[in-house]
Amino acid sequence: MPNWLLFAVPSAIWGSTWLVIKYQYGVVAPEVSVAYRFAAAALILFAWCAASRESLRFDRRMHLSFALLGMLQFALNYVFVYLAEQYLTSGLVAVVFVLMVFWNLLGAHFLFGQVLAPRLLIGATCGLLGVALVFWPEIAEVRADMAQVKGLIFAVLGTLGASAGNLWSQRLYKDGVRVLPCMAWSMLYGSISVALYCVAAGIAFNWDESAAYMASLVYLTAIGSVIAFVGYLTLLKRIGAGRAGYTSAAIPVIAMIISTIFEDYVWTAPALAGMALVLAGSVLVLWRRE
Repeated sequence: MPNWLLFAVPSAIWGSTWLVIKYQYGVVAPEVSVAYRFAAAALILFAWCAASRESLRFDRRMHLSFALLGMLQFALNYVFVYLAEQYLTSGLVAVVFVLMVFWNLLGAHFLFGQVLAPRLLIGATCGLLGVALVFWPEIAEVRADMAQVKGLIFAVLGTLGASAGNLWSQRLYKDGVRVLPCMAWSMLYGSISVALYCVAAGIAFNWDESAAYMASLVYLTAIGSVIAFVGYLTLLKRIGAGRAGYTSAAIPVIAMIISTIFEDYVWTAPALAGMALVLAGSVLVLWRRE
């Protein structure tokens, strides 16, 4: 696939998954839904690898690397996302995830020696100010139970897990690891780590037979996990975590439009200004002359 298509497909899919996650709430605990989602996605990917004759044999050191990636990218990241969306609209959580662009760049600087030019620092500042403006109505009218603040904290923690997973992926791909087997093992280890946490925390493994829950789980598993991650991580392998992170500039625009339609999100002047700053900061950070 050309790079533009590898960029467009995950952006469009992930722009919608923020809302679909809302249909996972109710009977099943968010952590258990995450375990179900990535266990099912791992099985699909193992079958895909078998059909395409991708080797699934790796040494112990590589399995430890896959386990670390799974815990960062598919366990911590998504557990915090599911928890955040209990307190915030899906579009707002998507906006917070723009911070992943800047964590990626900082991580690439310290881990891979990427130079932090003044343009990158200006872009990062714009992004941080933009997120603050988008959330200003919630920050200015914090409820007594601090629900919005709790959701914001969960979302920021999710961005850190996702960014760490992106950077670790880039390191693995530099060693020549192929995308499909890497994803299959990492998603399996991610789901196992979440399941073990649920057992330790006494969270019940129940099931919701409603059409909304099962349909959303199928969509999030097959489309939001398998197809979107195959496209995104292939793009990341080709162009690096920093530039692949440009999807984080397109995703919140799609997510906010969907949130406005389905969740009755009301735009304010600070939110509009904040979104403009977020997009401007992302462009400054990720654009470069070829």
